[in-house]
Amino acid sequence: MNIVIKVSEETKKKMIDYYKNKKREKTPPYAVFQADEEDTIITLYESGKIMFQGTSADIDANMWKEIDGQTLKGEKANSQNYYYCSAVGSDEVGTGDYFGPIVVTAAYVNKKDIPYLESLGIRDSKKIDDDKILKITKDIIKRIKYRSIIINNKEYNKKHSKEQNMNKIKAILHNKVLYQLINEEMINYDYIIVDEFAKEVKYYEYLVESPNIQKNIVFLTKAEDKNLAVAVASIISRFLFLKAMDQLSNDLQIILPKGASAIVDQVGEEIVAKYGQEKLTEIAKLNFKNTTRILKTIIM
Repeated sequence: MNIVIKVSEETKKKMIDYYKNKKREKTPPYAVFQADEEDTIITLYESGKIMFQGTSADIDANMWKEIDGQTLKGEKANSQNYYYCSAVGSDEVGTGDYFGPIVVTAAYVNKKDIPYLESLGIRDSKKIDDDKILKITKDIIKRIKYRSIIINNKEYNKKHSKEQNMNKIKAILHNKVLYQLINEEMINYDYIIVDEFAKEVKYYEYLVESPNIQKNIVFLTKAEDKNLAVAVASIISRFLFLKAMDQLSNDLQIILPKGASAIVDQVGEEIVAKYGQEKLTEIAKLNFKNTTRILKTIIM
């Protein structure tokens, strides 16, 4: 699937910053950059046009159209219906990080809890600094019902293949936490909301072999900004991810950086030199391009 959109100069700057650690080494002619976002290749051209290529191209394109203010008025109004409600939401953390686990959380927010969460300044975990997340999450989990699954990288590397890509892994994990929370807790909800990373049809295709499938899901782009259950799920996932990264760093006696930047490559080289190449299988997502760069540098 190929989708082309055009955005403002302000949004171009946001894209350059967002994809700075995901850029490909080679840039096509007349392009500012080309980057990888899981199953999508993003190419920003000097003209301001952006091409999205891949199975999730529509998801990524819609996200940037929304950021650029291209959402229709009716769509904006409709999104407000998902805020002041009781909902179950799910979100994940760690899929863009070379080191550390993938954490997926489903959380239930009763609309009676909205004022409490707003008083804490709850929103997407990407917009709250890690220190605040570590401080407020302990209180949140005492009040909010949730379920989380943590997949370490040893498990991830076994699961990941051409038949089971990142989006399929995410779909399976989202389905598990949603099904567990909804079927194990006595909760009344208006909506089940997932931050859209695949179209609805594709999402359920990924689950064809799953024994228990949670249905009646609303898929929203940037759902963490539109619904507090998704925002809380994002924050709890981030909290568990940070705790896991701290533990890994302590075990290795090396501070592990987040993301997939050049700094990550440097630390990867240090780990291979100290513990051997096989250590990456336990702590890193081997399909990331960082692996090739790290091992190429070590060999040279």
